[in-house]
Amino acid sequence: MKLQDQLNAAFTMLLIIIMTITGFVIYSLIMDLLISNEQRQLEQKGEIIVKVLNEQYQTRDNIEQFNTFLKQQDLQLFLYDRETDTVRYSTMSNEVVEGFLKANDFSNMHSNLMEYRKDKYVQSRILFYPRTTGLELILLTPLHDLKLVQHDFFTRLLLVFLIGAIVAVILSYFLTRKMVTPLTHLKYQLKKIEQRKFDEIEPIEATGEIHEVAKSVYEMANELQRYINSQQTFFQNASHELKTPLMTIQGYAEGIKEGVFDQDETEKGLEVMVMEVKRLKKIINEMTILAKLESEKTVYQETSVDLAKIVEQVIDRMVPLANDKDITLDYSVTPNLVVTADQEKLLRAMLNLTSNGIRHAATVVRIRLFSKNQFIYLTIEDDGRGISKEIIPHIFQRFVKGKHGETGLGLAISRAIIERSDGKIEVGDSDLGGAKFTIVFQQLEKK
Repeated sequence: MKLQDQLNAAFTMLLIIIMTITGFVIYSLIMDLLISNEQRQLEQKGEIIVKVLNEQYQTRDNIEQFNTFLKQQDLQLFLYDRETDTVRYSTMSNEVVEGFLKANDFSNMHSNLMEYRKDKYVQSRILFYPRTTGLELILLTPLHDLKLVQHDFFTRLLLVFLIGAIVAVILSYFLTRKMVTPLTHLKYQLKKIEQRKFDEIEPIEATGEIHEVAKSVYEMANELQRYINSQQTFFQNASHELKTPLMTIQGYAEGIKEGVFDQDETEKGLEVMVMEVKRLKKIINEMTILAKLESEKTVYQETSVDLAKIVEQVIDRMVPLANDKDITLDYSVTPNLVVTADQEKLLRAMLNLTSNGIRHAATVVRIRLFSKNQFIYLTIEDDGRGISKEIIPHIFQRFVKGKHGETGLGLAISRAIIERSDGKIEVGDSDLGGAKFTIVFQQLEKK
């Protein structure tokens, strides 16, 4: 069953249940209201009659002479004597009166109904004044008449309910259709993602949570496309990076084997082969580290890390390289800025970024560690030529490197480590003239 049909069926069933319960409650309340209203009307009529009798006839004998007046009222009533427990007068026949006396307790003042044969009657009792007369006027209305009113009212109410239910179901159909249609379109978009037709993905017009889901699916499709493209680029670059040293090694190895090189060329070839093997080993090691960072959780051991101490270790290790290239390391750190990360991995990322800055700097590399608005910022910038605009969007992808880059994996490894530490890294232009890497950690903890 389709989702729209399920929603409509559920709504209709819920509507039927609510209307059934409401109808039952209203049906019961109607009778109580009708009985109360009838008793109130009988009481008003009875009070008028009693008032007339009290004003004009003060004794029992005189009241008994008022039969003609009572007959003119066209009411079902009893003139009941509480002292003798007898009916002194009634507008009904003697047979009916006897039946009422046998089936009911006339002395019970708290009963609302009387019975005669299989019928029930609503009663209202009014006392004569003074009370010493012991006379009481009892007026009756057949309950059957009230049931007819109840049935007529409930029939009208049922008709209103039925029309309302039809209108509600029709509105439910259009509303659920409006809600389900974006889901249907979303299903088709997911099919396109399954078939990797990313270029055919279209945004879906929707509202509320469905809009959020559709937006997430659209963003996921773009991210998948970017990821697949990056994977293809990765394999192309990886094959190129690995092919070049392998071809060099193969060429020298075959030449040495065939004896086409003299002693000096053989020595040179062996040195080149050793260098290319080391280069291959470095590339493979970095590829392995990057793969583990992205796939294995156990390789990343998180602890509380003081970033100021990490920066100090970076400076200590990079000073020889900076002095060798006559580069000044200008750094300033705010102490007691702590994040949760793998200390060794985070140190490796900082070393990659700093060595990258030293390699491209002209005279200075500047490092700053500070906090602002509950975030920790770490910036590494240089005064070199910077990064070309074409490379910036892809700078953190594997095997993407600048003019003086090495393996093209250092920045990719640094980004993976920082993201595993719940941080993010961005690259831009420095006011020194070169590149500026900005690392932001979203959580700030103090010792």
